[in-house]
Amino acid sequence: MIAISTVVTVRALTRLEDTQQRSLEQLSSAYLDGLSASLAPAVVREDVWEVFDTLDRSRERYKGLNVQWVTVTNIDNQTIASSSPGTFPPLEEMPSEVVSQFSPQADVSISDDTAEARMKRTLVYQEQTIGHIYAVADISGLVAERANALRELVITNAILTLLLVAFGAVFVRRMLQPVGLLSRHFARAREGNMTAIPAADVKRQSREFQDLFEHYNTMTVAVNEREMLAAKLAEEEKLASVGRLASGMAHEINNPLGGMFNALDSLRRYGAREEVRATSIRLLEHGLSGIRDLVRSTLTSYRADQRPRDLTPTDLDDLRLLVKPEARQKRLRLSWQIEFSQPLHVPAVPIRDAILNLLLNACHACKDGGSVGFRAGVENGNFFAEVSDSGDGIPQHVREYLERQGAGAAPMDRRSGLGLWIVKRHCDELHGSLKVMAAGPEGTTLRLVIPLRSNLENAA
Repeated sequence: MIAISTVVTVRALTRLEDTQQRSLEQLSSAYLDGLSASLAPAVVREDVWEVFDTLDRSRERYKGLNVQWVTVTNIDNQTIASSSPGTFPPLEEMPSEVVSQFSPQADVSISDDTAEARMKRTLVYQEQTIGHIYAVADISGLVAERANALRELVITNAILTLLLVAFGAVFVRRMLQPVGLLSRHFARAREGNMTAIPAADVKRQSREFQDLFEHYNTMTVAVNEREMLAAKLAEEEKLASVGRLASGMAHEINNPLGGMFNALDSLRRYGAREEVRATSIRLLEHGLSGIRDLVRSTLTSYRADQRPRDLTPTDLDDLRLLVKPEARQKRLRLSWQIEFSQPLHVPAVPIRDAILNLLLNACHACKDGGSVGFRAGVENGNFFAEVSDSGDGIPQHVREYLERQGAGAAPMDRRSGLGLWIVKRHCDELHGSLKVMAAGPEGTTLRLVIPLRSNLENAA
């Protein structure tokens, strides 16, 4: 708007200046033409009084030109007569500094600095140059007219621009109200479930925004349904893992129970013997300890903590008991290496849950007779856990999902569960990272890195 106003102002002033200059040139030419025709005979005779009388009569005739002074000289630039004889005395040569102010190419030259129009005409009589006419006109009125026009244009354009800006601001604000409404609903979505835009707000909008809001509401329903489905599938996956572990635990508990029943039978028959009692009691203690450790490991993995507790080496040793049934079923070789002995300042339960899912996935990926490895420790102020297997490798899209920050939904298909999604969720919540160290036909190695609480506090 400002650019358009500037262009319009410049164009209007330029046209006004051109019009004024053409009018001034036409009036000056008429003035000089009239003087030339009247003065030529008198200049030839160098009749001072007749020249002066002609100049005096022309002042009234061309009063609108506002001539300040006019001087007539002979061919040698000596003054014959002037309307200002005090400045230009007769028979004296015109001052060179005055003559130099007149343009040699044009009859009329305009000076905005002094608000003057300088006119010059060479007198020719019978094809011979006989003298010159020099005149200066006051054009301060024209300059003032241009200044007034400029001021009025600036004020008018400024008012129009402000009005248009105000109108545009109100119009754009009204136009962007639906965008603000949509933005507020997106902001609420970050705090929890997405909420649909009320039907009353949808009906008040234009057709285009109605379509947009309806698409948003459809998306809201789909996203909320997906979140509910993901939560339900995660719970079902957890229950399925518990069932799978329970099946293995039944086999693990049956073995010590068989030995304990044998010990009880021996006590009934040969309880009077000292060595039989000692052996039976030792077998009972060993069997009960094994059952206790297995139950404790299961409870630790699937009971939510009221307060987060630090991770200990025992928490990771217990996972071996939970994985053993799966490994024994497929005749897998299980290697275990824990490289720390003191509690670490990281939440124990989510890390156990993530590692257990990685171990179960590794067992599932291996063929019968394969191997699964586990290694955990501290490196550069971070806890790390590496799980390796001898399976066929990991798909590329799953690898990209695990290594991408804030990946969101799991890469699920009909053949895969939610184990990796659970691992990824725990990793993101603990500000950690997952990296695929090796992924090929000879096996896969996944590395889980979780910063210690002291590192997070220092970073904050």
